[in-house]
Amino acid sequence: MTEYLAVDGGTISYEVAGSGPLVVLAHGLGDSRAAYRTVIPPLVAAGYRVAAVDLRGCGESSADWSDWSRTAIAGDLLAVIRHLGGPAMLVGHSIAGGAATIAAAQEPALITALVELGPFTRKQSFHLGDLRVKRIRQGALRLLGAGMFGSMGQWRSYLDVAYPGAKPADWAERLDRIDSMLREPDRMKALKGMVRSAPTDADAQLGNVRCPVLVVMGTLDPDWVDPHAEGSGIVEAPPSGLGRLEMIEGAGHYPHDQYPDQTVSLMLAFLQENAARA
Repeated sequence: MTEYLAVDGGTISYEVAGSGPLVVLAHGLGDSRAAYRTVIPPLVAAGYRVAAVDLRGCGESSADWSDWSRTAIAGDLLAVIRHLGGPAMLVGHSIAGGAATIAAAQEPALITALVELGPFTRKQSFHLGDLRVKRIRQGALRLLGAGMFGSMGQWRSYLDVAYPGAKPADWAERLDRIDSMLREPDRMKALKGMVRSAPTDADAQLGNVRCPVLVVMGTLDPDWVDPHAEGSGIVEAPPSGLGRLEMIEGAGHYPHDQYPDQTVSLMLAFLQENAARA
């Protein structure tokens, strides 16, 4: 059942399932909380209370906002956690990975641990030579087409590259759902705004994170020439010993949707370790 929370500038939608310690799931740009549809059941079965959030401008959250930065998204996520009686483990994919970093740095009492999936958390640099790598060339050009021109065709084409090889069993339905959402008024505006939002605010907060961090990257993520190096840069920024990187072989930018069993297994092990440490 969808619930709604009024925050400064609009309304955030979310759904909650299960009981136990709180886990909050935040999806990437151009998507909705449905990205976690296969992740939620096993987390609930493992004894967690799981809240899946629609980012501002996405899913069933209100569409028209003035700020698409990771800092603004972090504020929304913290508001949801306060409303649900945190603290929580916060899971963020892509742009929401950067937002999760900011949330943890700003409100350490509300965030017990972070999981970042293919996160855009560090300041990015791009070199023309990167385009020699086929998956980078395909991903970058399609992402640019979607972010600059609001092209639905380019976004669907990017998703095909971002899910190399294996696709979810409900792939056609998933694409149709994303397509339908982005054709609603102002939804594509949200995607364009997030694509254009640089992760410099998240990068600036990385060294201020004081909770354990798990970064999960796909080896074939089309957004980085070296996904391992990108993930390593994130886990090495907080104080020594807090971060850990896990790679999922063959996964692209959506490891939680391509390989949910492996992703959930890593998350549960991390949760249990964090609980034992606490």
